[in-house]
Amino acid sequence: MAFHSGFVCIVGRPNAGKSTLLNALVGEKLAIVSPKPQTTRNRIQGVIHIPKAKGKAGGQIILLDTPGIHRPDTSLGRKMMAEVRAGLDGCDLILLIADAKKRITADEQLVIDMLKKSKPPAYLLLNKIDLITGGKQKLLPIIAQWSALHTFKEIIPISARKREGLNLLLEKLLKAMPEGPHYFPEDQVTDQPTRFMVAEIIREQLLTETQEEVPYATTVVIERYEEGAKLTRIAAAIFCEREGQKRIVIGKGASMLKKIGTAARLQIEEMVGTKVYLELFVKVKADWRESRDFVEELDWRREQLVGADLKLPG
Repeated sequence: MAFHSGFVCIVGRPNAGKSTLLNALVGEKLAIVSPKPQTTRNRIQGVIHIPKAKGKAGGQIILLDTPGIHRPDTSLGRKMMAEVRAGLDGCDLILLIADAKKRITADEQLVIDMLKKSKPPAYLLLNKIDLITGGKQKLLPIIAQWSALHTFKEIIPISARKREGLNLLLEKLLKAMPEGPHYFPEDQVTDQPTRFMVAEIIREQLLTETQEEVPYATTVVIERYEEGAKLTRIAAAIFCEREGQKRIVIGKGASMLKKIGTAARLQIEEMVGTKVYLELFVKVKADWRESRDFVEELDWRREQLVGADLKLPG
């Protein structure tokens, strides 16, 4: 039996459940999750290893989680949309994930337009069906509405949070993959460097603990990462755009910064398997979301040396 492998790009509107789906399918937390829109800013890659079974040769599915599709109005937004387009280029299959409990609006046309310009076939995943009462009958008109917008190869109702429908989805994904090589060794589930994942864990806590504009006006850069046998030392800079935002992130008596740091440190220790000494600094970079150079330097793929300090403009 031939080994099947390929690339599957997950797209959708903000808060549709793309990152939750990626984490559920891979079986590990690779992408941060929050109820706030535009949580995912980068293209996140996760690898599903399907072992050999009787009469089956197994396979490998590489998932690409992408930022929520939206109308960009900043350099950061444009970079996020470029991440979506990069994910669509060269993939074998597209998964459009949609919140089944939300009505279809004109914004969905953004997603449909991108699908029509892409060559790979698309599956529609109607997510969050666990929140819909009335069973399959309630889904029929929703399926009809989406089917009128685009011709999908498959339409699969799922709940990424409760893992409903995911076994069926995996079966269909493997069948859709072409014959191919082992792209990744069996013990690897992502291509993300640890530094990037640490920065995302800290940013997740910023999203959780802060409100209004602050979560969107902040980003995290790992300035130092020293890995030891028993202790990992990390220094991270939280960039915001205004002095007022800086005061909110720090909090009275540094209470907010301590809360963010403690929660992040515990998650990082679980990920790296050592004790962690985490230092957080808050810096102001006015209107950084509008700075193309700054936004480009935030991409971990631009780092030439793993563990080298990231040099930011300004």
